[in-house]
Amino acid sequence: MPGKISLADKPTLVGANVLLRPVAVADAVYVARDDPEAMRLTGTHGHASLAALENWYATRAEHDDRLDLAIVDRSTGGYVGEVVLNDLVPEDASCNFRIVVFGDENRGRGLGTEATRLILGHAFETVGLHRVELEVYSFNPRARRVYDKVGFVYEGTKRDALRWDGQWINADTMSILAPEWAVHRGYPDGDGTAGR
Repeated sequence: MPGKISLADKPTLVGANVLLRPVAVADAVYVARDDPEAMRLTGTHGHASLAALENWYATRAEHDDRLDLAIVDRSTGGYVGEVVLNDLVPEDASCNFRIVVFGDENRGRGLGTEATRLILGHAFETVGLHRVELEVYSFNPRARRVYDKVGFVYEGTKRDALRWDGQWINADTMSILAPEWAVHRGYPDGDGTAGR
């Protein structure tokens, strides 16, 4: 494999409805807002202080093993969430993917779907990754539909992977491989709408 796989480059990726840009310290204020639904859907327990989040965001550009990009709604210029490639294993050309969209007003508008396609295009076509994987909790069928829509393939279920509000929640593992992406580029059903 020519060259070492790295996530050191922090690009800006532009789509029709969203722009993905490197996260900034100023984004911490949005993440610090209380959004119980975003916390639940991502299985995030507890809140970090604004100061802790600002320290975290201040160091994101230094890492070559992860890529944290803010999702910006191009129609308003507002921050709506994040996409992340992390847990990079350069030798295996693989990493993990996660996404969060904040605010009920931003969910269900296709912003997360477009952001997912943009970051996967970067992961496979620019970075040279072979595999991108994720976990999605069973109480998040909307996210599962998005992952199916862009071409992630179900691999298995981690039983009782999360305890939330006294209930055990399963997590499905899914992945997408470079050869699959090369065929459909995030539209396995042709135009991306058939059957979803």
